[in-house]
Amino acid sequence: MCADDDLLIAAAAVIIIDQNDRKKARKSRKRRFWVRPSLKSGRAKYSVNDFMNDLILDEVDKLNLEYRCGTGFRNFFRMTSSDFETLLSLIGPRITKMDTTFRKAIPVNERLAVTLRFLATGDSYHSLMYMFKISKQVISAIVPEVCDALINALQDYIKMPENESEWKEKANEFNEKWNFPNCVGAFDGKHIALQAPINSGTEYFNYKGFFSIVLFAVVDANYNFTYANIGCQGRISDGGVINETKFKKSLEDNTMNLPSPCKLPGRNKSTPFVFVADDAFPLTCNIMKPYAGTQEKGSMKRIFNYRLSRARRVSENTFGIISSVFRILRKPILLEPKTAKKVVLAIVY
Repeated sequence: MCADDDLLIAAAAVIIIDQNDRKKARKSRKRRFWVRPSLKSGRAKYSVNDFMNDLILDEVDKLNLEYRCGTGFRNFFRMTSSDFETLLSLIGPRITKMDTTFRKAIPVNERLAVTLRFLATGDSYHSLMYMFKISKQVISAIVPEVCDALINALQDYIKMPENESEWKEKANEFNEKWNFPNCVGAFDGKHIALQAPINSGTEYFNYKGFFSIVLFAVVDANYNFTYANIGCQGRISDGGVINETKFKKSLEDNTMNLPSPCKLPGRNKSTPFVFVADDAFPLTCNIMKPYAGTQEKGSMKRIFNYRLSRARRVSENTFGIISSVFRILRKPILLEPKTAKKVVLAIVY
């Protein structure tokens, strides 16, 4: 055995011994306290239930000057108290925990409350810890678990039309509200800002200059999601994002059950049903995007671009709506991409 091999073996032995010493030190280290005294005493004095009941007072007392259809509860949790109870009935069995001999489990309504407040503000776990009197370590486990429960409970609310009649209903809505015939949806991508993921390099770094994951969504004329895909790395363009989705594959395979081409009002030539998008996406038989460049004022191309933009901005408006309701989307999410994906999906549902 050569000298180099002896050095490698000696170095490996030192590393193993050092790791074992560290493990022993961790085991022997005594905790200062099992629960922070400030959190423990705070929960006893004023619980989250008391706080939620105070918020509902605005909804009950009609003589209160602050009464504006449950403004306190709605502003804090981004939903009414009745919607909160509905969600609680749907996900309660999924997130319920058993009491132990060490402590009582955190109630399901508090688990949902801290998650909704996190989505509504994007506050750090430290900030939520002092507000709800729950340790940041427990909150870091509660948020992904509740988001998973919300996704499983609400996933049937977002679905693509399944037959021609349903697609034609979507097209009629776009024609009536946005004056664009044979349009069955508008889609676009939104970059969700992230804190730089650990050891990710430039994988999540986008062309706008920050780290992100991409939310690709299809929206109907009423600002409702009909399809959503989240999690693609920010470095990939919108055109590349759609290529990795089931939506694009079903569109190419003709398994989406789109209606057959039909004649537009006042025209003799049949026109296919289309999705509208911006310049970042490819132009295909069922994907319509505006003419490139600046068009002459009053020309047919300029009028077409204007009409298409009226229909396409529905997707942009939808992203604006969810960002104004759930303010976590307005700042970098301080989570790893896997957990951030759960958070964004829960917001969409």
